[in-house]
Amino acid sequence: MELIPYPNPAEGTVDLEYTLEEKPNDQLQLSGGWGGGRVLGTLGVVFNNFSAANIFKKGAWTPLPSGDGQRLSIQAQTNGTFYQSYNISFTEPWLGGKRPNSLTGTVFFTSFAPLGVNKKIKVDGKKVTNPNAQFMDIIGSSLGFGKRLKWPDDYFQIYTSLNYNYYHLNKYSLFQGLNTGYANDFHLSFNISRNSVDAPIFPKNGSNISLTGQWTPPYSYFIFKNKNVSDLTAQEKYKFIEYQKYKFTAEWFTQITNKKAPEGKEARNLVLRLKMGWGFLAYYQKYMGFSPFERFYLGGSGLSGFQNFVSREIIALRGYPDNSLSESFGSPIVTRYTAELRYPLTLNPQATIFVLGFAEAGNAFSNFKYFNPFSVKRSAGLGVRIFLPMFGLLGLDYGWGFDSVPGNPGIGNGKGQFHFTIGGFLGEL
Repeated sequence: MELIPYPNPAEGTVDLEYTLEEKPNDQLQLSGGWGGGRVLGTLGVVFNNFSAANIFKKGAWTPLPSGDGQRLSIQAQTNGTFYQSYNISFTEPWLGGKRPNSLTGTVFFTSFAPLGVNKKIKVDGKKVTNPNAQFMDIIGSSLGFGKRLKWPDDYFQIYTSLNYNYYHLNKYSLFQGLNTGYANDFHLSFNISRNSVDAPIFPKNGSNISLTGQWTPPYSYFIFKNKNVSDLTAQEKYKFIEYQKYKFTAEWFTQITNKKAPEGKEARNLVLRLKMGWGFLAYYQKYMGFSPFERFYLGGSGLSGFQNFVSREIIALRGYPDNSLSESFGSPIVTRYTAELRYPLTLNPQATIFVLGFAEAGNAFSNFKYFNPFSVKRSAGLGVRIFLPMFGLLGLDYGWGFDSVPGNPGIGNGKGQFHFTIGGFLGEL
């Protein structure tokens, strides 16, 4: 980068001209892992300065058209026959060119086939669904718009999106009451948040508060209006999924020591992180009950193991095994509280490392009449976070679960659990 001043003595001003050469910041992701007796591989590319306007211009492909700050992401993940996922996402961060209004479009396809049997067979020369296959295919898309607000202050922003997910299940028991058939999930999502944290990786001060609502059309008011729902099959009842979903989270960071850095070194201070969150899945009509889709799964690291695992929200609670604190098919209500004391070992942007001690509490509930925000399962432990630009945020925690879990006497009660995370927690409250 070069800075050239142009003084104007007559007006007492100086114009500054910056000339710079952009540093490449595209990403190539190639990774593999082992878990559950299977190898999982991921291949992806992210172009952070893409230019859709220059796609058809000669000479722009060097190797790709760039210069407009748009983000194009293409990713594939698979472990062979059991799981495949493909995702394409495009973001225009300056819609209209004058304000930081973002427009994001995403399409994806995900397939689960645990038995490894072909999903299609030929019958009389035509391809039909194999009756012996066990699988779930999901095709999804979304279109979202984000906007920064100036009121009540500059830290507020909103994001709203239209989303559609199509499910095709065949003998796949992922949802209670539905293992074969089709389902359509069309919903509107709206989020308003206020984020004033001072750094993305190791915040020292500020807060992050978020309120999200998610709504499908109330099909029960017109599709099932004159029908006895108890007589409907699962396929008929869930052909068009309906639900309401609400989430609230609040997070605060406070620096509790104020040590000054020696000359040539960085300041290291203790930081307290507090967070709380609630999630509620509701219905429009009581006789329809809670939707089997979009439920909460509480416990463990918060990692699903697979990307694009829509229809369920996985919430971390360290010190207990994954998904051990909710019902087997998920729970409609969840609450979680976290307190962390963090200390940085190094704040180098190329390798940020900090250690932490945590105390957590949370629980999942099957119905609103059983909901008690103070009836929780508790845990505490130690952990470390490592941020490397090549891999993102890596985490390792060891937590102790203090409370017993009904129906699961082998977990909690002071037993420890290791948890490994990549990129923080997925679906974290």
